[in-house]
Amino acid sequence: MSSTKPPIVPFSSYQKLVVAILAFLQFTVILDFMIMSPLGAVMMPALDMQPSQFGVAVSVYAFSAGIAGLLAAGFADKYDRKKILIFFYSGFVLGTFLCGIANTYHFLLLARMVTGLFGGVVGSTCLAITTDLFPLEMRGRVMGLIQTAFAGSQILGLPIGLFLSNHWGWHAPFLMIVVVSSIVGVIIWTKMKPIDAHLKLHPDRNPVHHLIATVSNRRYLFAFGTTALLSLGGFMLMPFGSAFTVHNMGIDLERLPLIYLITGMSAMVMGPIVGRLCDRIGKYKTFVIGSLISITMVLIYTSRGITPLPYVILINVILFMGIFSRMIPAQALMSAIPDPSSRGAFMSVSSSLQQISGGIASVVAGLIVVANPDGSLLHFNVVGYVMLGTVGTSMFLMYFIHRSVQENVGKAAPTIAQTAKT
Repeated sequence: MSSTKPPIVPFSSYQKLVVAILAFLQFTVILDFMIMSPLGAVMMPALDMQPSQFGVAVSVYAFSAGIAGLLAAGFADKYDRKKILIFFYSGFVLGTFLCGIANTYHFLLLARMVTGLFGGVVGSTCLAITTDLFPLEMRGRVMGLIQTAFAGSQILGLPIGLFLSNHWGWHAPFLMIVVVSSIVGVIIWTKMKPIDAHLKLHPDRNPVHHLIATVSNRRYLFAFGTTALLSLGGFMLMPFGSAFTVHNMGIDLERLPLIYLITGMSAMVMGPIVGRLCDRIGKYKTFVIGSLISITMVLIYTSRGITPLPYVILINVILFMGIFSRMIPAQALMSAIPDPSSRGAFMSVSSSLQQISGGIASVVAGLIVVANPDGSLLHFNVVGYVMLGTVGTSMFLMYFIHRSVQENVGKAAPTIAQTAKT
C-alpha cells in the first residue's frame, strides 16, 4: 500500500534566501514592539511618565497598526509586493529612529504611532509574499521558520537591547534596531526579485471597491472571524504572565529571565519542527494537537500556586509548544483562503483584526483579574477558562477553514508560487 503522506518538497536556493530575509525582517518588527515593556522602568522616570501614560505609549502601536492594515488593504494588491514592503519597512525604520531620538512623552507617542502605522502593514505584506512564493505544501515549514523570529527576539534581541540601555540609555536599543533594519532593507532591495505576478490576474481596481469586495466576501468573513477569535484567546494570558509567575507561583524576579531564556530557546527549536509536522501530517491535524496541548497546559498553568522553578520552566515550555502548534498551522491554512488577486487585501485586514483583537483581549483580561495587596492575582483561572472556550470554538471553526481549503486546492488558479522555483 502506498503512503498517503505528501512528499517533503525541498526549498530552492532563492526560496531559502526569501525565508531568511522575511525571518530577519520579522525579528526587527517584533523586537521593536517587545522592547517597550522591559524599558518601561527606565523610560517612565526619564520622560516623567505616569504608568497610565506608558500604557498608552505601548498600546498606540497596536491600534495604529490595526488602523493601517484596514487603510492599506485597498492598495495591497495594486503594486509589486516588493515595492510595498520596501515602502512600509522604510516608514517603520523612520518611526523607530524617531523613538531613538524622542526626548518628550508626546514626541515618543507620535513616534510609536508612526512605527505602528508602517510596521503593522509590514507583517501582512510578509504573509502575502509567503503565500505568493510558496505552495501550500511548503507553507507549514515557512511559517515555522518565520515564527522563530519571535523566539529570537526574546532570547537575543531583548538581552542585547537591555545591555545597550544599561550602558548608553534607553534610546540605544531603538537605534540598534534602526541599524539592523537598515541592513535588512538593503538586502531586500538588492536580493529580492519583484513580486508582481498577481497584477496579471485582474484588471486595475479602485482601492475602495477592492477593500469592500474583500471585506464583503462571505468566505473571507468566516476566516476573519476565526482569526479574531484565535487572537482573542492567544493574547489573554500574556499581559499578566510575569506577575502571575512571580506573585502566585513564587518565582523570584531575578529568575524570570531564565524562564524566558529557556522558553525562547525551546521555541526556536519547536518552530521548524512544528512547521515540518504541518507539511507532513496536515495543517488541521497539527492544529488540533496543539489545541489539546494548550487546553491541558492552560488548565494546569492558571491553577498553580507556589511551584518549584524546574516545573515552572517545564510548564512554560510545553505551553509554548501548544501555542506554536496552533499558531503555525492556523497561519498556513489561512494563507490558502484568499484568491491570488486579493491576497494582499485579505492579509492586511486579517493582520488588522489580529492587532485589534489582541488589544481587546488585554482589556477583557484586565477586567477579570484582580490584584491582592501582596501582588498576587485573583481570578486568573477564570481567564484560563475563557481562553479554553476560545480554543475549543476555534477548533470547530478551523475545521471548516480546513474543508474550504481542501475543496479549493484542486480548482485554484495557477499558483504564483511556481515562479519562485526558478
